[in-house]
Amino acid sequence: MKLEYKIENILRGGFVYAAGDCAAALLLGEFSAGRLLGMAFIGATVYAFEVPNYFNWIESKVQGRKGLRTALLKTGLAMLYFNPLWVARHLFFIALFSGNLEALDRGILLTAVYSFAANIPVSLIGNYLIQNVVRLQWRFLASALFSALMALYYALSAVWFG
Repeated sequence: MKLEYKIENILRGGFVYAAGDCAAALLLGEFSAGRLLGMAFIGATVYAFEVPNYFNWIESKVQGRKGLRTALLKTGLAMLYFNPLWVARHLFFIALFSGNLEALDRGILLTAVYSFAANIPVSLIGNYLIQNVVRLQWRFLASALFSALMALYYALSAVWFG
């Protein structure tokens, strides 16, 4: 499988992840330019590289197969990627770029586990639609938009579950 890192994903990831987190930060009264720029950087680098390549890998594993079982497999594989460790890493980036270094402890993982568990029904539906309705070329954008909406949830979950 050939890895990809495309300019459109860099731009989309940088903008969408930053915008979603910015909305969450504004909602919580925690906006900072450093956080905005940091999340734009992570969206344009880490996420713009990882997510499309993982989605391509999923597609390569089910190539040529159809049906409900394949749809559920694709959804499950997406859920395996966007797991509590992914959520914890995302919360880590938020804390880091916010300058909230005291939040960088083991508690961030527990917050991520609670946040992930509480979000499973919504995440299952979102990932099912992204993996099985959206064409592969648009999945990263769809996932980034879903993540932007979820950024509001994750920001609030740090307060609710943290």
